[in-house]
Amino acid sequence: MSEKLKLRRWDVVDHLETEEDRRLYLEACLEEADDDPAFIAKVLGDIARSRGMTQLAQETGLVRENLYKALSGNGNPSFGTILKVLRALGMKFRISPA
Repeated sequence: MSEKLKLRRWDVVDHLETEEDRRLYLEACLEEADDDPAFIAKVLGDIARSRGMTQLAQETGLVRENLYKALSGNGNPSFGTILKVLRALGMKFRISPA
């Protein structure tokens, strides 16, 4: 008899353990985003989930359920929401030559 192999869905959140992991993940995804705002929103959602969405909601003053929706990749977060999330994650935008 062969044994069944149990697999679980891979989730990047399981691998974002440190602030450096999160920063490097965001940087890599920004390079690959190709002007896709939904992709960047999803990436921020992954990072937020790795930190804890409840904590992030408290730090941003936004409703947790709205954060899940906005950062799902299907949402359409305002730039203000993106800035609040980045600030709460201890990150900020930097501009550099292309």
